[in-house]
Amino acid sequence: MTTSDGVLRLRGTTLGAGTPRVCVPIVAATPEDAAADARALPDGAADVVELRLDHLTGSALDPAVARAAVAAVRAALPATVPLLATFRSAREGGAQAADDAAYTAVVEAVTADARDGAVTADAIDVELATPGVAGLVSRARAAGLVVVVSHHDFAATPPVDEIVGLLRRQRDVGADVCKVAVMPHDPDDVLALLTATRAFARDADRPVVTVAMGALGVVSRLAGGVFGSAMTFASAGSASAPGQVDVARLRAALALLHDAR
Repeated sequence: MTTSDGVLRLRGTTLGAGTPRVCVPIVAATPEDAAADARALPDGAADVVELRLDHLTGSALDPAVARAAVAAVRAALPATVPLLATFRSAREGGAQAADDAAYTAVVEAVTADARDGAVTADAIDVELATPGVAGLVSRARAAGLVVVVSHHDFAATPPVDEIVGLLRRQRDVGADVCKVAVMPHDPDDVLALLTATRAFARDADRPVVTVAMGALGVVSRLAGGVFGSAMTFASAGSASAPGQVDVARLRAALALLHDAR
């Protein structure tokens, strides 16, 4: 739940206070492999684990398989580590194509499990561009899920005002966490992302997560928290997006930046 000061508490972690939390994605091809990857994570590596459902080879669009993968990974994780379920659409960099109906079916399946009290995720990612996004968000939140409303641009970095506008739209459709990831083409693009993060986070009543991808954007993964980003993504094996760094190296950088403040 989100407190009055905009801090979100999720199992054994918090978003929106102190050092940015580290999310480690799992990009396995089967539910069994995903669970094995979850069990193999070193102790303390991940504050949050993201299960990328679009990487389930050949069956990611089957809601039953998605639900099985979520349940398997949740059971494999320590009780204190929250699980974020994400089906990333192809239009936003995902591994498999899905039309809006198929995408929505997966989100609704995870939501249904949460509503019915099944072993399931703690949070779910819903893309802002999805038709009927406000309804999806409302139903997921009513089922007890924390909702990350996201936007990913793998081609470019919008101007500062557009990025802030995206974050505000995410807030307005009910996001518990607002997330934007962009692709920079020069250092000015990275500065635009960080400037927008600071502008939104300064007055936000909920956590914000922003990422500049690729080699140019690595600085945003390391130092985004200085500008207000509440979470960063790191790899423990296969990366889910360009520019992700090894989780141990990322944690060392975070300690250097934030322990000295």
